[in-house]
Amino acid sequence: MYTITVIPGDGIGPEVMEATLNILRASDLEFDFQEVRAGYACFQDTGTTLPDETIEMAKNSDATLFGAVTSVPDQKTAGSILALRKALGLYANLRPIKSYPGVKAVYNDLDILIIRENSEGLYSEIEEYTEEGATALRVITRKASDRISRVAFEEALKRGKTRVTAVHKANVLRKTDGVFREAFWKVAKEYKDIDASSGIETDEFYVDAAAMFLVTDPHRFQVLVTTNLFGDILSDEGAGLVGGLGMAPSANIGDNNGLFEPVHGSAPDIAGTSVANPAAMILSACLMLQFLGEHQEAFKLEQALINVLKQGTFLTPDLGGASTTMEMAQAVRKIFEES
Repeated sequence: MYTITVIPGDGIGPEVMEATLNILRASDLEFDFQEVRAGYACFQDTGTTLPDETIEMAKNSDATLFGAVTSVPDQKTAGSILALRKALGLYANLRPIKSYPGVKAVYNDLDILIIRENSEGLYSEIEEYTEEGATALRVITRKASDRISRVAFEEALKRGKTRVTAVHKANVLRKTDGVFREAFWKVAKEYKDIDASSGIETDEFYVDAAAMFLVTDPHRFQVLVTTNLFGDILSDEGAGLVGGLGMAPSANIGDNNGLFEPVHGSAPDIAGTSVANPAAMILSACLMLQFLGEHQEAFKLEQALINVLKQGTFLTPDLGGASTTMEMAQAVRKIFEES
C-alpha cells in the first residue's frame, strides 16, 4: 500500500488529476490517495496558498502528485509549488523531452532529459525594491551545484545515456555560473575516474547556444544539467519540440521525498470545459511509479498512453481529436487494465 498525497490545485489541475487517479486505481498496486489543498482557491478560503497540513502530509507520504495552481495576484504571497519544493527539500527537477507517436511535433524521435537545479538560483526569492526599481539575488552554491551534477550522471547511467552536457553562462556570470561550471567538471572527473568504461561523454554550452541547438540540432543532447531559471526556460522550449506542454511531465526529487507534476499551468481559460490534455499528468504518474521502484507498472502505464495516442480515436482537441479529458483517460485505463 502506497500513501500518495494528492494536490489537485486550481484550473485544469483537478480535471487532469481526477483523470489520472482513475487510471491508477486500475493498477495492480494498492494506493491510499489522500487529498489536500494548495493554490489560489485555497488562498481565497484560508489566506494561505500552502497550509501546514499539506506540507506535513506530503512529508509523510510515499510520494506526492501535484496538479496545477493559479498564481495569487499578490506580489507578497509566495507561490505554493516553490514553497512546497523548498519544504520537502526537492532539489532536483527532472523534465523529460520525449517524442510520442501520434503527436504532431517538430521532431518525432527525441528522448532528452533536462535536469534542473531546483533549490536556488534566481528562484531563491531574495528580492527587494530599490529607488530605481528592484533587484534579485542569484544564489549559486558549490553544494547544490555538486549535488545536481551527481544527479545528472546517475540518471545518465540509469537510463543508458552516453552524454551529459552542462549549460551555463559563465562567460558573463563569471562568479555564480563559474561555481556551477567548476562543480560540474569536478564531478565529471570523479565519475570518469571511478568508471572509465561507462562511456559517458561530457561537454558544455552557453545557455544561448544551447537554446539554439535545442531547436536546430537537438540530437546532440541526451542529458542536460543546468541552473534553476535556465532549466525552466529550456525545458519549456524542449516541450515545444515534442507537442507542447500537454506532453511534458516532471519529477521533483530530494533525499526523502518526490513530487510529480505536469509542466503546464492551471490554464484557467479552459478550466471546466473538459478539454484539457491529461497526458502530462499521466506521464508524471509514470515518473512517480519509477520513483517508487514500480518500473513494470510505469512501463505498462506509458505503453497504454502510447497505444491511445497511436490509435487516435480518443484524443483531446489539442492532439487533434474531439474527446474529453476523461474519455481519453478511460481509453488509457482500459488498455492499462488489460495489459
